[in-house]
Amino acid sequence: MGERQRVVVALSGGVDSAVAAALLVEQGYETIGLMMRLWAEAATDRSALNRCCSLEAVEDARAIARHLDIPFYLVNYEAPFLDRVVGPFVVDYGRGRTPNPCLACNRFLKFGLLLQRALTLDAEFLATGHYARVRRREGALELWRGRDRGKDQSYALYMLGQEELRHTLFPVGDLLKEEVRAIAQRLALPVAGKPESQEICFIPDNDYRRFLMSRIPEAFRPGPITDPEGRVLGTHRGLPCYTIGQRKGLGIAAPEPMYVQRIDVERNTLVVAPARELGGCGLIAEEVNWVRGQPPEGPVQATVKIRLHGREATATVMPLPDGRARAVFARPQRDITPGQAAVFYAGDVVLGGGIIVAAEEGV
Repeated sequence: MGERQRVVVALSGGVDSAVAAALLVEQGYETIGLMMRLWAEAATDRSALNRCCSLEAVEDARAIARHLDIPFYLVNYEAPFLDRVVGPFVVDYGRGRTPNPCLACNRFLKFGLLLQRALTLDAEFLATGHYARVRRREGALELWRGRDRGKDQSYALYMLGQEELRHTLFPVGDLLKEEVRAIAQRLALPVAGKPESQEICFIPDNDYRRFLMSRIPEAFRPGPITDPEGRVLGTHRGLPCYTIGQRKGLGIAAPEPMYVQRIDVERNTLVVAPARELGGCGLIAEEVNWVRGQPPEGPVQATVKIRLHGREATATVMPLPDGRARAVFARPQRDITPGQAAVFYAGDVVLGGGIIVAAEEGV
């Protein structure tokens, strides 16, 4: 076989990355475990640490590495995490957006700094426990959905390009979740039965409103709740408390259910409307990444996902200048939310994606 290829696996202390590491060891790779230490609010109790690298998670990752007899290192990325993930998260909420911090973490830390660290360790690849796949076709690398459609994480990986994919492995991408659990049991991995956590990792109590209030109190000014015609229906508690499509917690009386239609930061106004008036025919995204490295030459037919757990919708996607794109839907979509990602698919293949900056009503 010759000299073994070196792979760095991003260990989280969870079952998916543990099985990813175990599979790499079984396949004969020289495997090294790395774990990112990320920023969290200052606290005195253990539960308030960043969930992605809590003391328990670190100990679980160490136990996995010991079990597999591979080296394990903890790398401190607290400062870049605060700068690249937490800071923009706060700023976006102040601008009336609803960001997904995992996207920035994947882009700048996991497949940015951590991948570079792996390469400086003379590793050929960075491996993670994501449910996604890499395939080569027509001379280019493609990002595919994970085989397990219920666990697929390709939406959060749309920012990967050819250089990242060239050095990335997704060992569990061809497996179903129950198969991953079965492998963990077969190998007696110490985290085989560990439950999953999906909260925002750097907000220990999962109360993002409290977190934002401590950082941008000026954004929590009460203001009017109006209908689209400007009639005042009530008073909001501060715009960061709301997101597009929200129904509960509005505290207004109306003859029919009302939903958040628009967050108007300039006027400090929350605009609500009945369900039939929600939605847009299209959207504009910026910071668009095309996985193959170049935008298509013209409009392409695709399905577009506008939320992590949302359904895809058929659309025509058109590349625009300055790293932007427009998606025009076959049918209006209700919850087009600035700050979330719009990810473009052709079947199982991720074409690319970007951050939604605006919904368009008539396109």
